[in-house]
Amino acid sequence: MLTMDTVSDIRFRFYVKGEKISKIKNDMHLDWKTVQKYVDMTDFNEPPPKPASERRFCPKLDMYKPTIDEWLMGDKQAPRKQRHTAKRVYDRLKKEVPGFNCSYRTVASYYAVKHKEIFSSAKVGFLPLEHRPGEAQVDFGKADFYENGRRLTGKYLEVSFPYSNKGYLQLFYGENMECLLEGLDAIFRHIGVVPGEIWFDNTTTIVTNVIRGGGRETTERFERFREHYRFQAVFMNPGEGHEKGNVENKVGYQRRNFLVPLPRFLSLADFNRQLLDTCEEDADREHYRHNETIEGLFKEDLKHCHRLPEVEFDLSGKGHATTNNWGKFYLNKGMHEYSVSPKYTNTVVNLKLTSSLVTVIDESYREIVRHRRLYGNTKLQSMDWLPYLRQLSMRPRALKYSGIYAMMPAAMKQFLEGCSNMETGKVLKVLAELTDRTGFDSALNTVRQALCYGASDADSLQNLYRRIYADIPELPPMPLGPEIPDVQQMPTNLIAYDVFLEKGGRTNV
Repeated sequence: MLTMDTVSDIRFRFYVKGEKISKIKNDMHLDWKTVQKYVDMTDFNEPPPKPASERRFCPKLDMYKPTIDEWLMGDKQAPRKQRHTAKRVYDRLKKEVPGFNCSYRTVASYYAVKHKEIFSSAKVGFLPLEHRPGEAQVDFGKADFYENGRRLTGKYLEVSFPYSNKGYLQLFYGENMECLLEGLDAIFRHIGVVPGEIWFDNTTTIVTNVIRGGGRETTERFERFREHYRFQAVFMNPGEGHEKGNVENKVGYQRRNFLVPLPRFLSLADFNRQLLDTCEEDADREHYRHNETIEGLFKEDLKHCHRLPEVEFDLSGKGHATTNNWGKFYLNKGMHEYSVSPKYTNTVVNLKLTSSLVTVIDESYREIVRHRRLYGNTKLQSMDWLPYLRQLSMRPRALKYSGIYAMMPAAMKQFLEGCSNMETGKVLKVLAELTDRTGFDSALNTVRQALCYGASDADSLQNLYRRIYADIPELPPMPLGPEIPDVQQMPTNLIAYDVFLEKGGRTNV
């Protein structure tokens, strides 16, 4: 069972360094069929199986590893023949570190891995002085926009090609792994090819650890995406964003030219398709340095890219969360709260994550509820009332003892307090139906109208909802022509009724 790092090493040796399978097999001490399998692999949707137990590497050396690492890093400034061997490291530890009691074999095992990591990583971080065709750079920018009249602050993914100076962008509600992968996939499919090399920042979305000496530890999901599309990832030195200055400039250029004034649209997906077309139109201008258009130079970029994989990559994230006593769970380190259902309290639920949605799925892969994904560093809540209202409509007596009652808006609690016990279940059922039709806000607005009229029954809610949301125009009073006489309202004479009732009361039966 190979790790993703080993799989990446196999494919890097074969596709980039051009090594033969037999050489890879011998150098990495693997079976020939195993190497062939991962060289030919085209689908990286599923992660490689993990070992039954994942123990720390050489755990007995944990307290001595910083010392060993420091000695080996110091060797980078020493002549090759005056560097530490595993035996020399072991001897120094025995002599210089009080209480050291590890075996030579343990030290040698750790030395072999760390020495290779430090002295072979220099090649990984090599940056060319000139931009080659087919090379791309990636960065995120920040922008405000209006969607359905609501102002939002989001992020946009920028992908630029320094050789031709062509760039593409895709707008999102925030910045996370789903935004990155969806944006890259959309741009790859728009241009029909995949760049051979892409430069990135050391964003925590991708990089989990920057190793001393220049190496990077990246998330497994990003590694599977990278192998699936077969591009090499190059990471900038920490704090040196200017190393990919082309995309930095493109972020500012396209914000000023494509996102000013603040864009207004109904659908973010439609606007992103429009942005790709806008980028194509922008490429008809002349290159800032060459006497040729950006589009003309971009043709050379395309020649140095490779074809899209035949198998599509699943861009959605998978996860799970544990609900609390109210059937709700948290994401983004407890900042964002999402509802599930009162049936799923203190339960582990499965999640499917995209850049715009959080979907809760049960064990049989049936969708329970879907939420718009929340972004930002402030506490936010997304509440879907429909499952709660449906459940309570079948058990109305449990309403005030369920904990859900306290979460309800004040207007809804006021309305339910005016309902009889018999009527409460009917009202909750109607509220669930109205929420299912046009959303919880419309049901709540209907409740507010009912309170104004002093209504407190299910039929009144239904009639008020039809009046407000059924698009039936309210007809004005019918005008009367001059030929129709004006009939005055007849006054009511209650004395006549009293006389009539007295007679009826004296009738003998």
